Amino acid sequence: MNTIVKDWHIVSIFDDEELIGKILWGICVDDMTFRFKTDDYISTSKIVEISTHNQLIKTANGSIYQVIGEGQNAQVQMKDFELLRNGFSPSQIHFLNSVTGKNQH
Repeated sequence: MNTIVKDWHIVSIFDDEELIGKILWGICVDDMTFRFKTDDYISTSKIVEISTHNQLIKTANGSIYQVIGEGQNAQVQMKDFELLRNGFSPSQIHFLNSVTGKNQH
């Protein structure tokens, strides 16, 4: 196991209506690779495999994440992808778009 994640989302990234891919976004509980500190946000590379049996997620760069607790599904437009990469949660992005009047798909 590489990294344990809580408060996680499987985020579908769209360019208008076209699905670009899915990433994992969540909060670090423990990281055996020492890339993340406890309570850091994590925004992964593209998900290539999800094992619901043991709650493992593998990404394109070969990292493996164990998710704990209940996760959520979310959607973000490609134009907002950098917000994810900079630590904004999918919920925060949705809120920002709602108060600025940007459309969500």
